[in-house]
Amino acid sequence: PSSAMRAGVTRRQAIGFCVAPLALAAAHAPGTGHRASGTGSAGSQAVRASRPTDIRIVDATYDFERHTYRAPYMFGGRSVDRVTLLNVHVRVRTGSGIESTGFGSMTLGNAWAYPKASQDEGLGAMMALAESCRTLTAACDEEGHPLDLWRVLEPAYLRAAVDLTRTRALTHPIPPLCTLVVASPFDAAIHDAYGKAFGVSSYATYSKAHVRHDLSRDLGPRFAGEYLDRYVPVAPRAETPVFHSVGASDAIESSDVKTRLDDGLPNTLAEWIARDGLTHFKIKLNGGNEAQDFDRITRIDRVAREAMTARRVDDWNYLLDFNEGCPNVEYLLALLRKVREATPDGFRRIKYVEQPTSRDLATDRANVMHEASKLLPVVVDEGLIDLESLLIAREMGYTGVALKACKGQSQAMLMAAAAQKYGMFLCVQDLTCPGASLIQSAGIAARVPGNAGIEANARQFVPSASAAWEPRFPGLFKIRNGVMRTGQLTGPGLSAIAP
Repeated sequence: PSSAMRAGVTRRQAIGFCVAPLALAAAHAPGTGHRASGTGSAGSQAVRASRPTDIRIVDATYDFERHTYRAPYMFGGRSVDRVTLLNVHVRVRTGSGIESTGFGSMTLGNAWAYPKASQDEGLGAMMALAESCRTLTAACDEEGHPLDLWRVLEPAYLRAAVDLTRTRALTHPIPPLCTLVVASPFDAAIHDAYGKAFGVSSYATYSKAHVRHDLSRDLGPRFAGEYLDRYVPVAPRAETPVFHSVGASDAIESSDVKTRLDDGLPNTLAEWIARDGLTHFKIKLNGGNEAQDFDRITRIDRVAREAMTARRVDDWNYLLDFNEGCPNVEYLLALLRKVREATPDGFRRIKYVEQPTSRDLATDRANVMHEASKLLPVVVDEGLIDLESLLIAREMGYTGVALKACKGQSQAMLMAAAAQKYGMFLCVQDLTCPGASLIQSAGIAARVPGNAGIEANARQFVPSASAAWEPRFPGLFKIRNGVMRTGQLTGPGLSAIAP
């Protein structure tokens, strides 16, 4: 069951103008900590000259939507059994007077984005921060492309999180990653509205014809004269492989099932493989217990291998996601070597390892990944919050980055460009994204060069949240032959129109 709460919004509330543009970390050496303060350059002014391709925000509204999982999802030692979606509508007006409304939606994944807080405190803070983001978005008086507005709004959102931490006397400060998650549907709605205003895909607006500034404004002088269209194509791939998430407590085979769910959906990994024709598997591991992690990896490899042999499939792949669970890099190295010895072919099929140790890269510099990345690509996920963190991760031996819609469309596009420039491996993950959030995530995954596939686990844990969307996007929410039909995501904006 789901419920919704509306939050009314007045147009452009008189709270002053938005902060001046903030250059991202590329303009500074890594370690300056710009994100912690979230402050812009005092006295600098945003460009105000109107162009036909500019937009200005007219108003914004949001609501919350709640769903219960059909089964708990365990990752990184945490178990989640429900979700609150933040749905956002933003109305914009172009420089020539055309108005359009964009839609964005995102899971408020507090267990992932704000893990130090309790369930009630973390989710409550995120819901309160949504109102702050709405106020700032509706009041923003700047004009430009969505990337220009994000450059203005992101530091304001970060400051709002700092203020909220103080006014709510929170036990733990709201982390920047959490702020990005709450802000992401506002950013998505702006990109969506922009594309719809001009009747084109948002991905067709990332060139010089629409964007005011080249990428050097956000990513530094190495990007002078370059725009996002150099790194992110307009047309999506026809199909994108789906990485099926095997939660840390999911049943692998029938003997693991304690209480069978009779809801018409599979209960075990073996059943999911048969139903969806899966070939890509994301293995969630808790870390901290090498024997348990080893057993889970090798059991999943055995079950997948048996299924693939029966189907006469030769090509299948895994990825390992620890969600920071490894106590140190030595743990990771020992486990990988043990797996390689036990199942050489299974090890060969591991595409990459995701966020093995702490997300706080700046204070965890001892856990470098140079040796691990000689075995497999190592991807930064929770630790990627801006360009500065990407550069730190690269210094520490991470060889890839995980792009996520829940960190914002603007950030995903900028990090996609930066990662390609710095020769890093790219992948796209989700945050149990249903409905419009999956459409947005799939749009990113289908366009990012070199991406191996897309995680799409809402169909496993909370399919009810996508029920209204399924008829209009065949092959996106229900998987066949292990792939998602992403070629259909060419509509205006981000291709999602709220049902």
